[in-house]
Amino acid sequence: MLASFALFAACRQNPSKQISMLTSQHKFTNHLIHETSPYLLQHAHNPVDWYPWNDSTLAKAKAENKIMLISIGYSACHWCHVMEHESFENETVAKIMNDHFICIKVDREERPDIDQVYMNAVQLMTGSGGWPLNCFALPDGRPVYGGTYFPSENWKSVLLNIADLYKNEPQKVLDYAARLTDGVKQSELLTKNESKKDFTLDDLNKTYTDWAKRMDNKEGGPDKAPKFPLPNNYQFLLRYYHLTQNESVLKHVKLTLNKMAYGGIYDQIGGGFARYSTDYLWKVPHFEKMLYDNAQLVSLYSEAFQATKEPLYKEVVSETLDFVERELTSPEGAFYSALDADSEGEEGKYYVWTKVELEKLLGDDYALFAAYYNINEIGFWEHGNYILLRKKSDTEIAKQFKISEAELKTKIETSKKTLLTEREKRIKPGLDDKILCSWNALMIKGYTDAYRVFGENKYLSRAEKAANFISTKMMQNDSCLLHNYKNSKANINGFLEDYAFTIEAFIGLYEATFNETYLHEAEKLMSYTIRHFYDTESGFFFFTSTKDAPLIARKMETSDNVIPASNSSIAKSLFILGHSFDKNNYIEMAQQMLHNVKPMMLQYGAGYSNWGMLMINFVAPFYEIAVVGKNAESLRKELENQYIPNKILLGSATQSKIPLLENKYVQGKTFIYVCENRACKMPVESAKEAMLLVK
Repeated sequence: MLASFALFAACRQNPSKQISMLTSQHKFTNHLIHETSPYLLQHAHNPVDWYPWNDSTLAKAKAENKIMLISIGYSACHWCHVMEHESFENETVAKIMNDHFICIKVDREERPDIDQVYMNAVQLMTGSGGWPLNCFALPDGRPVYGGTYFPSENWKSVLLNIADLYKNEPQKVLDYAARLTDGVKQSELLTKNESKKDFTLDDLNKTYTDWAKRMDNKEGGPDKAPKFPLPNNYQFLLRYYHLTQNESVLKHVKLTLNKMAYGGIYDQIGGGFARYSTDYLWKVPHFEKMLYDNAQLVSLYSEAFQATKEPLYKEVVSETLDFVERELTSPEGAFYSALDADSEGEEGKYYVWTKVELEKLLGDDYALFAAYYNINEIGFWEHGNYILLRKKSDTEIAKQFKISEAELKTKIETSKKTLLTEREKRIKPGLDDKILCSWNALMIKGYTDAYRVFGENKYLSRAEKAANFISTKMMQNDSCLLHNYKNSKANINGFLEDYAFTIEAFIGLYEATFNETYLHEAEKLMSYTIRHFYDTESGFFFFTSTKDAPLIARKMETSDNVIPASNSSIAKSLFILGHSFDKNNYIEMAQQMLHNVKPMMLQYGAGYSNWGMLMINFVAPFYEIAVVGKNAESLRKELENQYIPNKILLGSATQSKIPLLENKYVQGKTFIYVCENRACKMPVESAKEAMLLVK
């Protein structure tokens, strides 16, 4: 086959292209013009005759017996747009593509199922992957060859070589496709672990010990670059610390969270995090901002505040949620997907500052601001621009300038408001305004977690409004979820991640409100998920529903990444719902799933940290805390002041049919029941007494 070319997995963004209503203004218009995805619409006026992935396109490939070129990317991907500019906007290159291939564009965020299959194929061929993902496939969908970013001249060679090979030696192509497709099907073949189920503290200790060897204990995070936030890693480590009281674990978590909050990866002026840092210092980000990152980081920093009471973490949550409300919230209360890295054709231009700009805008406060945010060799980036980042605490800066910390805070906040107002006048990065069910569910949980920790009613209001959006706009009467929403239309069948994260969001809303509608809705969604996604042979859930048209392989997602694996999320919810509704079969399903991945978890804890949180629930005492009576809500708030990660919180002001609440109501009284495996200790009447019953 063809020689492999260099792969570029790092993705940034190019500004969104405005799509004209009058296609006659453009020299070229292809079949993507009718799509709603911002990423697909960006390519609607390429000279490449792009098609969307649908039945008619697949039928066309078969009818014409042409190789399909499946090009996958997303609106926040910088190298996707580089390749578009170099190759897909080039008429000479486009002619080769149009003459020899059926060219298909896919938004990986809309169709993660397609991305999974062809990413797997490219990784098998080349050993790595990334976006743009360009995979050639037979008319029946079986992959033949692929890679990520190709420079234009290399790309032309690839196109001509594949076209020539398919024309002159088709059997060689067919044979290779058969072997590669078999590899795709076998690569993630998961089997049920039939050995004795056993989870121990030793398992967790081994997971951490091996993982700790790859931690950066100077700058936080992993000992490599680029550095991704990976929120579920640090939620696991927080809970592992709570169980073991290993101070080195807490030290690493706090170091990482502090460094991220101080670093350039965090928008010091407007709040919110970029997708990752290009270096090991958390200094230079790829400036795109993704909803899923910020949602999970709100949950992480909220939990970290609950555990440590560190004021910085509360500030990060508040500013990040201000950013989400200002930049990513739709008029209907749902959440958009992403902001570009680039504006005016330059990466990061919207976010960086020159010294001259800052001096002019801040006047007498410039010197203080420059010291606080390192307008010096530490913060210098390129072309005279500075990335704002912190190195010293408020105490150190206040002492340096001989002012109180309160005065320092006032001055810094005033300067930040001045710069945010000025920044709003700049040309903004492009917005990917599609609404994804799974990512919205993560954001709902972020708002809910923040409400539970900080008690801000506006956070709960935002979460409930978005939950209502999912229930009314993206959920059908039979509990079937739809994956995307754009232009008042939802039209892609939901994937496992949609169900997994929505279930978690609804469980969280129940615990925050004791509104049983949320818990029952979560149970309905779980029942639907088991019917349409569960595989009895392996004990795992498929990523796609039984209702979906089959691809060349039906994949399962088990390893945690920047977003937790949908299977680990579902397993955690099976455990919680099993306890809530006294369904042992749910708990047994979660136990089997965890048992299946245990060998991988012991080898690579960072890739199975969400599973690790489930293992903690099996290893440590798991508390079912039921609050019943007229003061249930006020006692719930008191209990939330304590860090008890190994629990589920249930409550009702009146009688309830939920098994853990049933027959516990006593008129005129409010009791707290602390239970383990449905065996409850004597009820108490105060949160303080209840905490004495929790180890």
